[in-house]
Amino acid sequence: MYDVITYGRSSIDLYSNNIGVPFTEIKEFSAFVGGSPLNIAVGTKRLGLNSALLTAVGEDQVGEFMLSFLKKEGVETKFISRKPGARTSAVILGIEPPDNFPLVYYRDNCADSKVNIDDVITARIGDCRLFEISVTALNVEPSRSAAFYAAEEAMRKNVPILADLDFRADQWHDPRAFGVTTRAFLRNCSFAIGTEEEILASMLKDPEQIRIKNQQISAPEIKGDIDAAIRDIMALGLDVLVVKRGSKGSSVFLKNGEVMDVPGFPVEVVNVLGAGDAFASGFIFGYLNGWDWYKCCRMGNACGAILVTKHGCANFNPTYDEVMVFVESKEGF
Repeated sequence: MYDVITYGRSSIDLYSNNIGVPFTEIKEFSAFVGGSPLNIAVGTKRLGLNSALLTAVGEDQVGEFMLSFLKKEGVETKFISRKPGARTSAVILGIEPPDNFPLVYYRDNCADSKVNIDDVITARIGDCRLFEISVTALNVEPSRSAAFYAAEEAMRKNVPILADLDFRADQWHDPRAFGVTTRAFLRNCSFAIGTEEEILASMLKDPEQIRIKNQQISAPEIKGDIDAAIRDIMALGLDVLVVKRGSKGSSVFLKNGEVMDVPGFPVEVVNVLGAGDAFASGFIFGYLNGWDWYKCCRMGNACGAILVTKHGCANFNPTYDEVMVFVESKEGF
């Protein structure tokens, strides 16, 4: 049995080596791997869980690059299918800390959007301890219906479902479609994790509420009442909603109305991309080890804090021992 199966997007990530340089002046990139579910599969594996990834790659060398990395990490890859005629997706990132990270996705005809119901059946979702999904998988068919089928299988076997809200505005034909689809899917879920912006996007009714700033697709500005949005999401039936608040840490909202704020760890930021996935990895690790919600989020905060000091995402996820050394240096949990 797998501890966790993650589902959704996967990519080669080309991250600028010229840190602090405007995107138009970048001279060279480093090649890593990425995509939220891939990052979480690697992150949870490095912490000590038995992790599998459900995604797809093209019949191309980029797919070989990703598979080679995952196999070396020990992440189960047998649920990663090849999709003839599709391409493994790619991401290009500029790095201008502390708060400018222009991001470009190449996902036209991408392989991971071709994951289908047959792929889900092969993965036997009902046999894992936790199923994690990136909401970007809901943006197109057939990956959308495959996701709902996977949720049905998980629920039938009482497997908890964790949704990473993962709002990427340019991956939806209308930002309101993200909200409608996300709300429908969250009715199947036990947990959800997202930033304040992602939670507001989940409840988005008016497209005038959203503005993409400086082409930073991963960091939209969304107007709205965050407290009301949290209440509305919880009303969909979630047991737990975790709000990622960056340097401020995280907050946990429970079905019984309890709320707890969990402080973060002060660090110097190099690259924020992937920090949320590192957080999710730590949170999942804590949950599957029976920790309380505070300690789960504190572990997530530590993993995210470590990652923002690094160049990339999955390639730099910390091990359990590395996290323990870090938190001890910061006065522990």
